[in-house]
This record gives sequence, C-alpha cells and structure tokens, in this order.
Amino acid sequence: MTVSTIIRDCLDAMLHPSVRYDALTSARHRAFMAPRLLGSLAAFAAFPVYLAMRGAPNAIEVAAFAWLMAPILVSYFLSRTGRYESAQVLSSIALAGLVMMMAISTGGINSFAAIWLVVVPIEAALSASRRIVAFASALALSCVGILIVLTSLDWLPASEAGVAGHGVFMAFGIASATIYAAGLAFGAESLARTSVSLLYVEEDRYRLLARNMSDVISRHRHNGAVQFISPAAEALIGAPVQRLLGHGLFDRVHVADRPAYLTALSDAARGGEARSVEFRLRRDVVRSNERLRPSGFEFIWVEMRCRPMEQGADTSMPADAEVVAVLRDVTDRKLQEEALAQARIEAERADASKTRFLATMSHELRTPLNAIIGFSDMLVQEELMMLDAAKRKEYAQLINDSGQHLLSVVNGILDMSKLETGNFEISPEPFAPRPALINCCNLLALKARENGIDLITDAPKDLPEVNGDPRAFRQILLNLVSNAIKFTERGGSVTVAAGVEGSRLMLRVSDTGVGIASDDLARIGDPFFQAGKTYQRRHEGTGLGVSIVKSLVGMHGGEMQVQSRIDEGTTITIALPLEFTPQAERASNIATLNPAVRAAPIDQAHQVKKSA
Repeated sequence: MTVSTIIRDCLDAMLHPSVRYDALTSARHRAFMAPRLLGSLAAFAAFPVYLAMRGAPNAIEVAAFAWLMAPILVSYFLSRTGRYESAQVLSSIALAGLVMMMAISTGGINSFAAIWLVVVPIEAALSASRRIVAFASALALSCVGILIVLTSLDWLPASEAGVAGHGVFMAFGIASATIYAAGLAFGAESLARTSVSLLYVEEDRYRLLARNMSDVISRHRHNGAVQFISPAAEALIGAPVQRLLGHGLFDRVHVADRPAYLTALSDAARGGEARSVEFRLRRDVVRSNERLRPSGFEFIWVEMRCRPMEQGADTSMPADAEVVAVLRDVTDRKLQEEALAQARIEAERADASKTRFLATMSHELRTPLNAIIGFSDMLVQEELMMLDAAKRKEYAQLINDSGQHLLSVVNGILDMSKLETGNFEISPEPFAPRPALINCCNLLALKARENGIDLITDAPKDLPEVNGDPRAFRQILLNLVSNAIKFTERGGSVTVAAGVEGSRLMLRVSDTGVGIASDDLARIGDPFFQAGKTYQRRHEGTGLGVSIVKSLVGMHGGEMQVQSRIDEGTTITIALPLEFTPQAERASNIATLNPAVRAAPIDQAHQVKKSA
C-alpha cells in the first residue's frame, strides 16, 4: 500500500456523508482538505527547526505558529458540515490573517510573507465559485492596501533581520508560496482530470441509453424543426438521423396529422406544460436484399410526449426556444384498440341479432301454437260447434301444418347449434347430384305453384358423381330454393342450375324477388340475421337457412357467393369440390368458426335469364 493510497483513504474517511457518492464533489472536498492539512502538519514539523535556528520565539511568532491550526479547524468544519463555500471563505480569511500577522511583524509590505497574499485568490479559485473568488481577491487587495498604508506611515515595528537575513526570508517566502501554489495547481489539474473523466463516463452512459432504448428522444424548435434526435430513430423510422434533422421529421408526418403535431410542439413551448399527441409517421421499409435503398414505406402510429426544455441559468434564450420530445411506437396498441372497437361492434351486432331473434322466435312459435291450440279446442268442442267432416279435416290439416312449421323451426335451431359447436358430423359418400336436385325441386314445386312462382330447373344429365354428404347436399338445396320462393313476389321466377367448372360442382339459385340491400349483403349468412327492414316481417322464418347453408358448404371445403340488387333479385352460387377429402374437412371446420360471405355486384354474364 503506497503513501498516496493511505492519504487518500484518510481523506475519504473525513468526507461528509452527503458527498461520498458524488465523485466530483468528493474530489473537490479532498482537494480542499489535503493541502491545508499537509501544510499545517509541515509547518508544525518545521517549528523545532525554526526554534533551533531562531532561538526563543517572541509573542508574534508564537501566535503565527498557533494560527497554523486554523486550516486544520476549517478542514474539520468541512468534514462535519459539508458546507464547501463556507469553508472556502473561512480558509481565505484564515490565510489572509496569518499573512497579515507575519507581514506586520516582519516589515509590512516589504515582508517576505506579503507574497503569500497572491495565494489567497488562487486558493479560492478551486471553489469554482465567482462569488468566493471575488471575495478572496477583494480580501487580498485590502490586505495589500493596509500593509502599504502602515508601511508608508511608519506605524510598523522595525524588522530585526538585516539585509542578508531579509534576503534569506524573502527567498523562503517566495519558495514556500510557490510550493503551495504548485500544490493548488496540481489540485486544480486533478479536479479538471476528474471532471473530464466523469464527463466521458456520463457521455458514454447517455450514449448507451440513446443507442439502446427503443424510445426516440428529440429536441425541437417551437416550429417543429429538429435540432437533435437520438440514434433510436433510425430503427423506428428506417432513415438516417441526418435526414431527420430540420424539417425532415415533419415531412414524414401524415398530412392529416401535421396540424396536431405542430400544435403540440407550439403549446409545449409557450404554455410551459407537457403535451401528448398521437400521429402517423412514414417509415421506410427495406427488404433484406436491399440494404442501401428502401423498397417502400408504411405508416406507423407514434405517441409523442413533449415538454419545454429547461433553460437553467441561461436566461438569454426566449421562453419558447426549444422543446424536448419522446417518441414511442404505439402501432400495436392502435391495432388492439381497433380490434377491440371491431369486437365491440360485433358484440353489439350480436346483441341486436339476439334481440331480433327473440322477437322473431316469439312470433314464429306463438303463431303456430295459437293455431294448434285454437283449432284443437274447436275439435274438442265439435258437438257444440256442430262441425262436419270437412271442417274437422280442414282443422286437422291446419294443426298438422302448424306442427310441421314448429318442427322445422326447432330443427333449424338444433342444426345451427350443432354447426356452431362443431358437433354436426357429415358422412361423405359418392352420390349423383342431379337426382337429388330434381327431387328437392319437386318437393317445393307445390309451394312455388301456390305462390304463383315459376320454378325452373336446369341440370345437365351428364353431371358427374360427387363425393360428399347427400343429406347435407339436399338440405343446402331445400334451404336455398325455399328462401328464393319465400322472397319472390307472385309472377316471378326461381331458377336452379347446376354445372361443372374444373374440379368443382357449381350450383346457382337465382330469383327475381325483392333483392338484398348492399348494406345487408355482407351479413347474409350470419345466424338469426334477416336482411331488410321493409320486408322483414312480411315473410316467416328465423334467419337460420342461409347460415346453415354457409356452414354446410364450409364443412365440405366449398365456397358461397351472394349477388343481389334491390327489386332485381338475388343469385347465390355454391361451389363444392367433386372429391371431398379429410384435409378439406379439417380446413373447412376452421373456416366455419368465423365464415365470411363474399358479396359482389351481379355479373351480367352469369345471370340466369328471367322467364317470361
């Protein structure tokens, strides 16, 4: 362990607790205490030598040596209180008092000790305070003036040293002052070196933060011009930092968001409060094989929090000069907010559909139940009502029709529930689609004839076999054709056509009915959704038919397309694969969790011609 290490450890032990963790302040305190303690100890060590050479000291000399305890006391004061500036003032007063005492007793301004007054402001310079340096300089000049006045008026006692002795003492005074000043200079150099090293450490620390933090820190004028921006901007925006200075960042802000961007900066600069704004920013997109030039761009959402920059002691700059801003990528949060908003809309839509479903079901169930109860009561009281055989048969038929309607409603609900829960199983097998199509049309021909609607069937005889569930195939056709008949006015027509395109069977059911509005077209196939407002309650049904069709088509790996116009009719096209495979079944099961209906305007080339 070296002597310097021992001295440093002793000085560290004397530091006030408030400055031990501040490197620069603790260095200032050590530089203050070290020369004073060493100087005082050196003077006390030289006191015996002085006595041997001088002999018995007089009262002034004893007082001067006793005064050498003042630096030790001042160092103790700093160690106990940590008040650096106060210690500097006390040290300047103590040094000036010692010099004045020695100079008064050894010749005034001509004394060898007078040269030490130069050290007073030099010593105060280590305080890094203009007030203390000014005080020390004024104190030293005052002492010089006092010595000049006392010497010129001969108010001082004559010096006992002769010419030769005066020269020796003068050399001692100059040498000792020079040594002490050199110690102060080394202390100042050490403080400067410590300050520079701490500055480098701080620069490295802030550079590390600026390069590795994902948020971008920038400094702006109140008009938006960028004066500084951290390197993180290159990763966020995809452009070099140099291109973002000035108005480079402003040019990348979305045109619609530029007023909000400038307003936030201006308000933060002039209002003195923090501001926050969200806007879209253009980011360059660079492909992996094109490192030098961007291949395109995209807009991202960023949040900017800006606040006025603290001016500190420099009050010459205007109050709205600069703004510090922190930019953060919030694109993911924006997407989540949009997804939540869309989910809320879907939930509200589902709630409205549920309400509409309940209203529809109350009508669909109560109407046939009222008929069943009413006509059955009439049959029970046939003796009182005096019903004949024809009336009893008519009422029984009405009861049967109402029961069949109730059964179809319940079956539709059950089928939809199975489809949504994934419990609806299909059994694929080869079957001929043309006989199934004709059979379904024959079943609904009576209904079409009663409504005054022409039911046209166009099925080529050479249709190939299809590998699928024949029961599901018939249910698809029955639901589509019955819906077309239901929403077609008297005198219209419904056309059922089949054909093959590539490896898919194409079914097309067209009608000349009321049509579907474009706003409702995208929701056709949602459970319990019934399009339209003017014709909604003119036709019975729960709104499950097309939804069941869409789910069954999806389970077969097919597609459904709806084309319609108000008062012109609707065309629903079903595309089913000729060969159903288990892979297609698994993919379709995933698709049926959230199926989508493709809606497009009617393609005139694929419309089925209306019958005369």
